[in-house]
Amino acid sequence: MKDTIIMTLDAGGTNLVFSALCEGEEVVKPITLPSAKDNLEACLQSIYEGFTLVRDQLPVAPAAISFAFPGPADYEAGIIQGNLPNLTAFRDGVPLGPLLRERFRIPVFINNDGNLFAYGEALAGMLPELNHALEVAGNPKRYQNLVGMTFGTGFGGGIVLNEQLLRGDNQVAGYLWCQYNPLYPSLIAEESVSIRGVRFAYAHRSGDDRPLSPKDIFEIAEETRDGDAQAAREAFAELGTVAGHALLSALLLVDGVAVVGGGLSGAAKYIFPAMMKTLNSSVEMRDGTRFPRLQVAAFNWDNEVERKVFLRPQDSFLASAKTAIAVTKLGTNRAISLGAYWFAKKKLALLG
Repeated sequence: MKDTIIMTLDAGGTNLVFSALCEGEEVVKPITLPSAKDNLEACLQSIYEGFTLVRDQLPVAPAAISFAFPGPADYEAGIIQGNLPNLTAFRDGVPLGPLLRERFRIPVFINNDGNLFAYGEALAGMLPELNHALEVAGNPKRYQNLVGMTFGTGFGGGIVLNEQLLRGDNQVAGYLWCQYNPLYPSLIAEESVSIRGVRFAYAHRSGDDRPLSPKDIFEIAEETRDGDAQAAREAFAELGTVAGHALLSALLLVDGVAVVGGGLSGAAKYIFPAMMKTLNSSVEMRDGTRFPRLQVAAFNWDNEVERKVFLRPQDSFLASAKTAIAVTKLGTNRAISLGAYWFAKKKLALLG
């Protein structure tokens, strides 16, 4: 298993990017082909061609194919069966996994991007980084559980428990996107934790109806672009508040640490303060007694002062009850690729 090569795919609405990894490192130059998102036959041909071109460059035969694909889907069976805005050709249900297995005669593993992001961060990203820092600091505490979140076109999520990806009995574990939205009770969390959410929040506060991208809104917040800087900062803070509520619910069940990725995570300086405020908020009983909503203290791992406090050894059990939240250092795409690789390797080991 040491030299196992896994072929991977980054599936987007515009391009399909194919590669192959061995021990977490790319062994070929990635190949990019058009998605043909509205034409199923053309899209499948692109997928077949991409994996064939990668396979033909490999020094040995690949052991498996593993990648993320948008859902809803029966990922265990490899059947894509939902209305995918970015890949509309798959709307009627497509047995993508079985088709690839038949074509290449190797195992095929498909997951959603939130799951693989969390898995990559748990095995090769934030979790080992944090535990190594604890070791260096002389703190005996170690963490085994992680919640991953991605802020982008949508609100993705994934959960890893003791190095095992939690998919759930119905394969919907980690679905943070449809959680309760505390600011708009009739809406799901993703309506705020997404590109469209940031755009709406900024336009609603500023009255600016220009077709702005999140990058534009971030530049307005930074005051390097014309616009309402306060409204821009509040738009990202709104995302942080709603994401914080969703993460709080997840951490109460998982009791671990969390990592954030996705394109919008680049605005973490405006997102994290509101998110951390929510995580460290309190609630009360009828007699007025107050206690932390999360039951543990939440620290921003990317803040040097907070990180030092988090790493400091504690002399009591209650004082050591902490969680840390970080922005990915691997990068979202890299974490997803590593998650796909290690997921396939673990599955292959179980298959013998």
